[in-house]
Amino acid sequence: MDPLPCFKAAACHVSPIYFDVGATVEKACALIVEAAQHGARLVAFPEAYICAFPIWSGVRAPVENHAFFVRFARTAIAADGPEMVRLRETARRCEVIVSMGFNESTPASLGCIYDSAILIDANGSVLNRHRKLVPTYWEKLAWANGDASGLRVTPTRLGRIGTLICGENTNPLARYALMAEGEQVHIAAYSPRWPTHPAGDASGYDLAAAIRIRSGAHAFEAKCFNVVSSGFLSDAATDLICQGESKARELIEASPRSVSMILGPSGGVISDVLQDEEGIVYGPIDINDCILPKQFHDVSGGYNRFDIFRLEIDRRPRTPARFTEAEGPEEPAGPDLPGLLSTGPVA
Repeated sequence: MDPLPCFKAAACHVSPIYFDVGATVEKACALIVEAAQHGARLVAFPEAYICAFPIWSGVRAPVENHAFFVRFARTAIAADGPEMVRLRETARRCEVIVSMGFNESTPASLGCIYDSAILIDANGSVLNRHRKLVPTYWEKLAWANGDASGLRVTPTRLGRIGTLICGENTNPLARYALMAEGEQVHIAAYSPRWPTHPAGDASGYDLAAAIRIRSGAHAFEAKCFNVVSSGFLSDAATDLICQGESKARELIEASPRSVSMILGPSGGVISDVLQDEEGIVYGPIDINDCILPKQFHDVSGGYNRFDIFRLEIDRRPRTPARFTEAEGPEEPAGPDLPGLLSTGPVA
């Protein structure tokens, strides 16, 4: 039997440079290099790292956010665009697998943006792209619904890797879809902050606590490692979003910061935890550790009743229209679906 992978993973707890794609990609490449120099072979980035999390939708009325939406759409990038090529080249040069959260544009519409995560192999090839299935709460004002074409586990040299974005980690069916494909390393990408109640309201959403609960639950239930990479909201980004409005600043500052960490198959934290400053957390991953806990609760194996429960996942890509030419074979999809999974190594 071939040995199972053992390696170091890195979760980046970092802020993008809001609405500056070039500077954010440059920062991402520097972080990949730094993580690789510290021995990491897997590097995970937060939700919407390239290059803005739409927190403005949670701090003021939609009618006041038109300018933000335009900048948001103008700085969304294509999954096969030049910015992604730069990241793929860096992953190849550093020989690391990279999971990157980004605002994905589409040729179908200038105003349609997906909350996406892309998985890049250590040779620079694209392994998978996942679009968040349902934007959460006020995020619906910024992002479109994704589909399940990327809701899958990818076999890699580091093990079987799956990804969910922020609130998707609350969805038991989405999580089970990955468990059922033998997920061994889960990557969970989160936002920097998430306002839900007025400042001072004691019933406000505790983002950090929610991340800890969900991350531990998935690691424990799947008997997998969970690499949690959350965003960090920089002072510059806060100033940009608040625009001198004291109420907006009060609301953001009252919202708990998210956390980044790495958890083992028992649900326990095996890394440092970052919350109040930018940085990278590292954790040791030994896929052998996923085996023993399966004796107790293997929900994708012996601790399930497949004769009673059944889950069906429709992975067909969703496109705005289906175009049939007058002659020739029918095309399987529209222009928004490049052959992403067959994108080979970069030169």
